[in-house]
Amino acid sequence: MAIRPNQITDEGLRGSPSVLFLAALLGVSASFSFAFAQTATNDFPLTLTAAVEIAVSSNPVLTGLRAKTQAMQERPAQAKALPNPMLTYSGMDAAEGGRWPDTGEKRLMVQQEFPWFGKRELRERIAAKDAEASAHELDAMTRELVMRVKETYFDLYAVRSVIAITRDEQAVIRQMVKISETQYATGSSSQADVIKAQTEITMLKQKLLEMQAQENTLKAKLNTLLNRRADEAVGPLEKAPDAGRLPDDAGALFANAAKNRHEVLAAQMQIERYGLEKKLMEKEHLPDYKLGLEYRSIDREDDMIMATVSVELPIRKAKYQAAVREAEKMVESSQAAREAAERQSALDVQDASFKLRTARRTLDLYRNELVPQAEARFKASEAGYRTGKSDFLDFLESERFLLNAKTMVAMTEGAVGMQTARLEWAACVDLAVPCNDRR
Repeated sequence: MAIRPNQITDEGLRGSPSVLFLAALLGVSASFSFAFAQTATNDFPLTLTAAVEIAVSSNPVLTGLRAKTQAMQERPAQAKALPNPMLTYSGMDAAEGGRWPDTGEKRLMVQQEFPWFGKRELRERIAAKDAEASAHELDAMTRELVMRVKETYFDLYAVRSVIAITRDEQAVIRQMVKISETQYATGSSSQADVIKAQTEITMLKQKLLEMQAQENTLKAKLNTLLNRRADEAVGPLEKAPDAGRLPDDAGALFANAAKNRHEVLAAQMQIERYGLEKKLMEKEHLPDYKLGLEYRSIDREDDMIMATVSVELPIRKAKYQAAVREAEKMVESSQAAREAAERQSALDVQDASFKLRTARRTLDLYRNELVPQAEARFKASEAGYRTGKSDFLDFLESERFLLNAKTMVAMTEGAVGMQTARLEWAACVDLAVPCNDRR
């Protein structure tokens, strides 16, 4: 008999063991499905572009700076606004026999304060410069985060490549064990060769443990940059594009860094900001003023209206002169900061471009010369050992040399990617987050 959905009630469940079993089975199945879905999500390949996008969108430091920048953008309107007008009510009557609160004389006044001409505009422009400086701070932090994500990604990719190479090499060593056992069985070599080959497998296992520890450290670092738990699984990394090619015009890198580095732009913003501050301080000795309108009502007399003008008396000139001198010194300080930022950006570009060029040449050397030579040496040693023309130590040494050559290729590939990320950061070019893309 089929059970309709509306027949399955709490009472029916309590009275039907088979239905209870079915519900429990479905619950367990759902749990396994959820766990499998989580595992499958962690197994998805992680591209470099996706890693950068996740970090930029979810990093808590950037989130805070983004909110701060948006808050700073609200300040120019506040700085330009006039203060609220003042409404004053007063009543006057005889001290004795007065009719409080229905006084004989009533006054109602409205007053509005006005800064001296040009002060409001200068305050607005200063607040706008502060907002732009905050935006440059956000951009600089974003570029640095992008660089760190890329460096960690390439480093982790290189370590995983070395782990894969080492595991593949274990199969080679096992084959060498079989060769040595065959040679020993035919009397062409000693048992020591077999033991040496087995020892080499143990050494590879120890190397794998070290590389896996390094991999776990890099995964934790990458997860932290992506605002995830340090122990969260990181899926396979898709091979990054072959990066690291320097532009034809290397001088353009220096020019671009001097023009677009946010450290330089932030210093320039401070120069302009304190230049405006100096102009404002030069105007501060000029008096602010208030305009008012008063309505007066007196018993048995005509109502009257009175206009008032109040002028500030800026007699404390020493403090305004000190403020002007302060602004001038801050302009000098910002100019020195800009010069230092330009020099540092040039140094960063020079250092990153030289290291990238060196890594590129090293990688070409390893790929085109060292690895083919190591492979040829290994094949020759294997053939010589099989025919008894060379000893096992030479055979084993050639295998170690080939493994080291492959390992150096993988690590240098990672170094090329890392130095590319550093060059992009230094020269502010080809970033996943463009230099002038304010978030």
